[in-house]
Amino acid sequence: MELLTEPFALCELRGECNLGLGRASATTLHYVLSGKGEIILHGRSPVPVARGSLVLIPAMQTHALRSFGQSNDPIPACRPAELNLARHLETADGAGNGQLTSLCAHATIGLRGVRDVVDLIREPMVEYVLTGSRLEHPLSRLLGEVSNPRLGSRAMIRAILLECMIDMLRLRLAAQDSALAWMSALKDPSVWTALRLMLDQPGQAHTVDSLADAVGMSRSAFAKRFSDAYGSGPMELLRDLRARMAGTLLSKTDYPVKRVAEMVGFSSRSAFSRMFEAKTGQSPRAFRARAQSEK
Repeated sequence: MELLTEPFALCELRGECNLGLGRASATTLHYVLSGKGEIILHGRSPVPVARGSLVLIPAMQTHALRSFGQSNDPIPACRPAELNLARHLETADGAGNGQLTSLCAHATIGLRGVRDVVDLIREPMVEYVLTGSRLEHPLSRLLGEVSNPRLGSRAMIRAILLECMIDMLRLRLAAQDSALAWMSALKDPSVWTALRLMLDQPGQAHTVDSLADAVGMSRSAFAKRFSDAYGSGPMELLRDLRARMAGTLLSKTDYPVKRVAEMVGFSSRSAFSRMFEAKTGQSPRAFRARAQSEK
């Protein structure tokens, strides 16, 4: 397994307030450095967070940070510009003087030559750092690097986040976290082969029949085995993967929407737009405009 993390922002919420983060086309890792609050997720229960909370948000999941305006652990002044980190600041007058601060990074998991296995995570994954936890020391090191940048600080932050993410995966696997239920699918060679085909080439014209043929099974036997192992049907997963690939293309390229539609397996731009809006709540054009405005 290969894991990568890329820190990109420091979010600071002063007082009781919300900071909307929209829908990122990549999986996002939040490490709360100070304060108390919650992560608000569309269609899900809020995730409580406090100093030391490590939260992995699936790609294309709209979410927002909310500060309760309470903090017993103020952090030193940070200089994110010196680390090439964006600074997102939200301030609420007269609503408390506590500050919630979160270091944000994009995360990637590679496995058996497939880079974007992280796209199989469909639910937020959460780990809380407790006193005496092995994640407690890395948190202190992160605070030191963020508050006092020096030669190699960005690389050090990336390495510390990677260490934390590995520990997080180990702890959540041990706890049988439902967000990692998809990993049971990797134990079945036939299901893994089908998963890899969709992860490698989500824009191909995959069907249940073509995937069943590729793994040498009948359609019904393959569909049942896939659903039992992964928790949903292959076409539901394929739609998710296509929406995430489209989100990346819309965010990072200037390809016309019709070209993006073709690249993710749609011959009809209107059919693609309907799928994308159903998955994200935004039209492809609106998603691109927001992504570009946040750069």
